[in-house]
Amino acid sequence: MIKIKQLWHQYASVISYLVFGVLTTLVNIGVFDILGTHAHWNYQVATVIAWFVSVLFAYITNKLWVFDSKTTTSQAFLTELGSFFFFRIVSLFMDMGMMWLGISVLHASPLLTKVIDNVVIVVVNYLFSKVFIFRKQATQEEN
Repeated sequence: MIKIKQLWHQYASVISYLVFGVLTTLVNIGVFDILGTHAHWNYQVATVIAWFVSVLFAYITNKLWVFDSKTTTSQAFLTELGSFFFFRIVSLFMDMGMMWLGISVLHASPLLTKVIDNVVIVVVNYLFSKVFIFRKQATQEEN
């Protein structure tokens, strides 16, 4: 039992990120599917809207439950939020590129392309969050 607790404490942020990453992915794919498949919107428009909704969801869950980020000033909050969205915009361009490659070039299924795309994006976004976005806040709390 002690070993499980040690593992949980050691990998809590990774496990939480994976859980919320899966939920964020489901939000992204769900919004994309509703807009693209059922509403027949252009896949690029559906991708951007799905991205925006899922980034809002991801920011809230990452801040509260993954990295337990506590911002004490509105400036710190805006800096963190801006940084989060900046790096998510970087991953949006990756997302759009992978969607274009999968659908327009390789003629793969849009939904299958979106699923594969999201696996890559979840990993990239974790690295951005861990290394660039929430790192400074954790460092400040330790001092």
